[in-house]
Amino acid sequence: MKQDRWMSLLGLANRARKIISGEELVIKEVRSGRAKLVLLSRDASANTHKKITNKCKSYHVPVSFVEDRYVLGNAIGKDARVVVALSDDGFAKKLTEMLD
Repeated sequence: MKQDRWMSLLGLANRARKIISGEELVIKEVRSGRAKLVLLSRDASANTHKKITNKCKSYHVPVSFVEDRYVLGNAIGKDARVVVALSDDGFAKKLTEMLD
């Protein structure tokens, strides 16, 4: 049930166009300061994991982890996504509460 709630909220954020997915686009959002929260799948490659977490740490953007790329992709209506960034404070705060 808890998993369904955060996935529903992420889907709502996607429909509101407050989500950016894809490694390079997420890094661009983090650098610009627009990313409020980054969701990273636990099955991301070591290189992607290191790149995203280091970038988020240096720009003070929180990172939350989800089970795998298929759960993350399914939540936003796509096949599989490894990394997603939220650009809205409200969605980011609520998702952080749900995932912790």
